[in-house]
Amino acid sequence: MREYLLVFAVSAAVTFLCTPVARGFAIWIGAVAGVRDRDVHAVPTPRLGGLAMLAGLVAGLEVADNLPFLSSVSRDWAEPHAVGAAAIVICLLGVVDDRWPLDPLTKLAGQVAAAGVMVLLGVQWSFAVNPDSDTTVSLGPETAVPLSILATIVLVNAMNFIDGLDGLAAGVAAIAAGATFYFAYEVAVINHFSRAAPAALLAAVTAGVCLGFLPHNFNPARLFMGDSGSMLVGLLSAASMISVTGQVAYGGYAGPSRSLPSLIPLAVPLAVLAVPFIDLGLAVVRRTRAGRSPFAADKMHLHHRMLEIGKSHVRAVLIMYFWAALLGFGGVAASFSRQPLPILASVVGLGLIGLLALLLSGQRSVRRV
Repeated sequence: MREYLLVFAVSAAVTFLCTPVARGFAIWIGAVAGVRDRDVHAVPTPRLGGLAMLAGLVAGLEVADNLPFLSSVSRDWAEPHAVGAAAIVICLLGVVDDRWPLDPLTKLAGQVAAAGVMVLLGVQWSFAVNPDSDTTVSLGPETAVPLSILATIVLVNAMNFIDGLDGLAAGVAAIAAGATFYFAYEVAVINHFSRAAPAALLAAVTAGVCLGFLPHNFNPARLFMGDSGSMLVGLLSAASMISVTGQVAYGGYAGPSRSLPSLIPLAVPLAVLAVPFIDLGLAVVRRTRAGRSPFAADKMHLHHRMLEIGKSHVRAVLIMYFWAALLGFGGVAASFSRQPLPILASVVGLGLIGLLALLLSGQRSVRRV
């Protein structure tokens, strides 16, 4: 645990210290977000925060390479180096888009290229749990490669979609990474699935770069992460999810509670990343029903709707943090509990209470208006 904490601290510190440098560089090259009708910021704000986050990622992985235990992770498994190479590709793609906006198809092609680099270098969905039995199915490259690329593209765009309020994407990604680390560490250390260690390392680094960036990005933001940061965070989230879900042969593993099915390793990442997944799904349905491209920007994301019902910028972000933490850590805690049903019931109950409170406060705000 101490080595993971050190990697987390180094990633956070380097990201925090490099963010002002990235801000100055963004101003120098003109990578500044103007104020548009669908934006919520009131003044032009520099972006390119992804450059500082990339620096934190590289520093964290470099430190891990020189630690007694985590050095074996990089030596024995391909994930850290594969993620490092793909992160450079997708961050540079984002830098270009932050300065000279790219059309959706060009951006998608770049995302596929970055995901392909990561997948072909070793981050693949190699195993799948058979829902009809307690066995694990090994996937061939003809299935593993396109499935892994698709999962990566979905998460990259999900994180990009929720990056609409100051501190939202960084905070949600940090919470998701924390829950992923909790699950991967429990599986790797306590349950002796050493193959889950790369996922724990990637989650620790992801949490570090997000929390290191957050002080500069929380409302009022001095720097946006931009596409260079949101796509990078999406890639890192996808890498840790694929690593802990699709590269560990769980077999009949179901945690301490045998009442849960062996699909837990798949269900947990979905719970951890539920907020960006839900927002992405609603956006795709909404835009396609209107005859528009799924990538066409609008002002109807979950966080925009909270602003419309009277929530302040900070309160809307904190509400999204609450949902991410509730679903993510609730799902992980249930997976390791000998009596998961009370935990799941508590998660559902808290979720309903939170939703009811949100609706009631929204109605009061509308009446005041």
